[in-house]
This record gives sequence, structure tokens and C-alpha cells, in this order.
Amino acid sequence: MIPDSKVERWLREDVGHHDVTNQVPGETTGRLVAKESGVVAGLDAARAVFEYLDVAVTDSAAAGDRIEPGDAVLEVEGSAREVLRGERVAVNVTGHASGIASKTRRAVDAARAESDDVRIAGTRKTTPGLRGIEKRAVVAGGGDTHRLDLSHMVMVKDNHVAELGLESAVEHFRERASFATKVEVEVEEPADAPRAAEAGADIVLLDNMDPDTTERAVGLLRDAADDIGREVLAEASGGITVETVPEYAATGVDVVSMGSLTHSAPTLDYSFRTG
Repeated sequence: MIPDSKVERWLREDVGHHDVTNQVPGETTGRLVAKESGVVAGLDAARAVFEYLDVAVTDSAAAGDRIEPGDAVLEVEGSAREVLRGERVAVNVTGHASGIASKTRRAVDAARAESDDVRIAGTRKTTPGLRGIEKRAVVAGGGDTHRLDLSHMVMVKDNHVAELGLESAVEHFRERASFATKVEVEVEEPADAPRAAEAGADIVLLDNMDPDTTERAVGLLRDAADDIGREVLAEASGGITVETVPEYAATGVDVVSMGSLTHSAPTLDYSFRTG
């Protein structure tokens, strides 16, 4: 659900103080049309924009659908002034979200070439104010949201380890977190993966390791998990691209997380046609 206050900010930013280009009389119809192939996302936001302007909306596609050039994903009918007022915001937000969904789907498909089990996940490298839209776009592309915000999981990062030490950092946050909150520990060396598991990590993030090093760390982590008698998930992250996803999927990790899904996805090209 996109709140009206957010839609109003988007529209105010686009229209400004004294716009005359949208002063068009009468009623009209419009269609949001794909100009390239990809995966749809962001239609909930586009719908919210038009409904805020009292324009009737009909979805012609659903989040996660694959689309081809010429496919209409949304149709509207209402005041020409309001249709034109909402046009650019709707195109921008849908294009941005669909670009994320499309890149995520490419990464998921690449992973499936090596493993049916590994998950492709986003990160918190999202655009301020647009995290909800971007995270839903990752899901539309077949990915996992990972953390929605800091409160969803404790992430023990390198700075925490530098300040407290690995074992002490895990203990420190375990004491303060809910029993339902998972703890993930970031490590940069394979030998630290079993240490993190033994210290109480639920998930170990293998950060900025190449595929061979990642595979070695996964092996050490699996041995440690067997010794302590519980499952510990392995996550690979750091500089992974769609092209290198298969190499990491083949290492045995459970999750491959990619900040580039949200911070570097190209916009999917749409046009808005009236009449």
C-alpha cells in the first residue's frame, strides 16, 4: 500500500508550482506500454498515483509477469489534466521497479543453471524513500528481500568485530536481541566461518571472497555445523554480478546477495500513450 502522502510528494516534485503543460481539457484514456522485454513490477505504485488523482485504473499485467515490447501493462481513463499529471511519475516508478525485477530474474535464472536451491537476495542498498517498492520488485523477479530494515536481523559486521572481537560481538548482540531474531556474522577469511558458527551465528556472510575461496569457506562452515549440531546458512556477497552468479551458486552457499539488484539496475523502458 503506497500512502497518499508519498504520492503527493512525488507529484509535487514533478509538477512544481506553476505548471501549464497539463492544462488540457476533457477526458482521455491512456496505456502504459513496454518498449523492451523484461519483468513487470511497480504497478501498485503506478496505480496509487492515478487513483490519488481520481483516474480509473485497470491492470493489464501482474507483478512478476514477463512482458515483451508493445505489451500494455496498465490502462487508465479520466480527466486529461489528471492523466497527464500522473503520467511521468507512473512511468518512472514502474520503469525503475521493473528494471530491478528484470535484473533479479536474470540473476535467478543464472543461479538455476547451477542450483535449484540457492536464493538470490537483495540488500539494504536501496534508494531512500523507495525501499518498499524496490524490495517488492526483487520479489517480483523471483528474489528474496533479505533484511527489510536493521531491526529484522542482527548483522555483525567488520566494524563490530574490530571493536568487540568476533565471539564477544555475537554474545553482545545475542543478549540484546529477541529470541526470534536471527544473527548473521560477516567474515572475510574462510577460517572465520566456523568461528562465527561456533560463536552462535545463524547465518555466516562470506564477504568479498572469490568462488574458490567461498567454496572452501562453505566446506569449513558445514563441518562446524555438523560438530555443533545445528544448521548454519552460508551467504555469499560482495561484488557478485549476474555473470558470476553461476560460479557462486556452484559453491554450495544457501544465499547469494547482490546490492546491484537495487542500486545499479537499469530502468526498463516504458512509454505512456494517450487517446
